[in-house]
Amino acid sequence: MDRKTALITGASRGIGRAIAKKIAKQGFDLALVCDKSVDILSSIAKDWEKEYGVSIKVYGADLSSEQDIVRLYDDVNRDFDRIDILVNNAGICIDKELNDRTLSDFRQTMAVNLYAPFLLSKLFGYDMKRREYGKIVNISSNNADKCFYPTTIDYDVSKAGLNVLTKDFAIELAPFVNVNAVCPGWVKTDMSSDLMIGDIEELEAQKILKRRIAMPQDIASLVLFLCSDDASYINGEVITIDGGMF
Repeated sequence: MDRKTALITGASRGIGRAIAKKIAKQGFDLALVCDKSVDILSSIAKDWEKEYGVSIKVYGADLSSEQDIVRLYDDVNRDFDRIDILVNNAGICIDKELNDRTLSDFRQTMAVNLYAPFLLSKLFGYDMKRREYGKIVNISSNNADKCFYPTTIDYDVSKAGLNVLTKDFAIELAPFVNVNAVCPGWVKTDMSSDLMIGDIEELEAQKILKRRIAMPQDIASLVLFLCSDDASYINGEVITIDGGMF
């Protein structure tokens, strides 16, 4: 890959950190975004700069805030000539009985999981289109179309919306910007560990043909491929990566 710059949200842990590390290894400069772990991510970024010889900037932003997103856009454009890759990875999941779910819960989940990717794709996507090059990868979920849980109804709905958003932006930014979504199943992250109580992990693994829960690196490998020029003819796709769940 040529030297490019990638912006990754939710980069301080889990899938986001794994994606950032794999892309840094390929020689990309990085704009990494997180909410509350700026110091931790900054320390990790310094290690990667030394190890991989790349330039990394870390930004703190509340992606449920339109004001923060606009400020992030301005700050990133101040620090980098361009963003070639946008990975909308940041997401939240509130596990709660449907009857106890509030409209406030729903709004918060939608703000981070759907509205933020919309705003970021709009802001950076049109810049990419003007430069006639870009890649956008949205981290969705197989909860969007095949694994539904009433206790995560707002998460499921937000990811279904993200899949539609992916296709609409692929049309809008064509032919120069590739926009795709990746839909993981269970992945061993801090988010999923809060949900896998007792023997749930073992039971869920038995539903997967690979008989194991994914590691963040499994998802990051697919994202890295979609960010590469080898995937230049893949566009508007929603790709499931769940080890085979039926």
